[in-house]
Amino acid sequence: MSQVHVLDHPLIQHKLSIMRNKETGAKEFRELLEEISMLMVYEVTRDLPTEEVEVETPICKTKTRMLSGKKIGIVPILRAGLGMVDGVTKLIPAARIGHIGLYRDPETLQPVEYYCKLPADSENRELLVLDPMLATGGSASAAITYIKQRNCKCIRLVNLIAAPEGIMRIQHDHPDVDIYVAACDEKLNEHGYIVPGLGDAGDRLFGTK
Repeated sequence: MSQVHVLDHPLIQHKLSIMRNKETGAKEFRELLEEISMLMVYEVTRDLPTEEVEVETPICKTKTRMLSGKKIGIVPILRAGLGMVDGVTKLIPAARIGHIGLYRDPETLQPVEYYCKLPADSENRELLVLDPMLATGGSASAAITYIKQRNCKCIRLVNLIAAPEGIMRIQHDHPDVDIYVAACDEKLNEHGYIVPGLGDAGDRLFGTK
């Protein structure tokens, strides 16, 4: 079973509370999402392997540690996941960026991939799938499935807020994918919105509603 990591650092919780406020405008919402994403990825990458290297300081040569093993790739789920990219790349500027887009079929109500472009060496990277909201989990699960179909195996899901229903869906469909969230909220309402949540992250991010 995949693990759920709740990143409850005081700075993350403070900024998330401002994002939840319905009076927070699009500009501030975008800035906060970027800042929280940067704070979250600091914790998401805590267990990345390192190796000993030798460097020469202005004083002498010394042994120190640098990242080793798999490189990082990030895959935002369009469109709201785009708001998390800059925060992640500020800490990991060498990360390669892919994109995946999904829409819901009006008849089957199932997510359908309409765009997927991953780094050429994505199967050799640790991939962070980014999406602010994990509601029903349908889109995130489908995105992870499509990514796995391209031979990617090391995947982590990073969300701002998750509902219990979304967490259960990911754990059922992808027990090998750990979930990182800033908050686990109460439930979904009859319209599929997370309660208390923060509304539609895409609309608030881009000022489209």
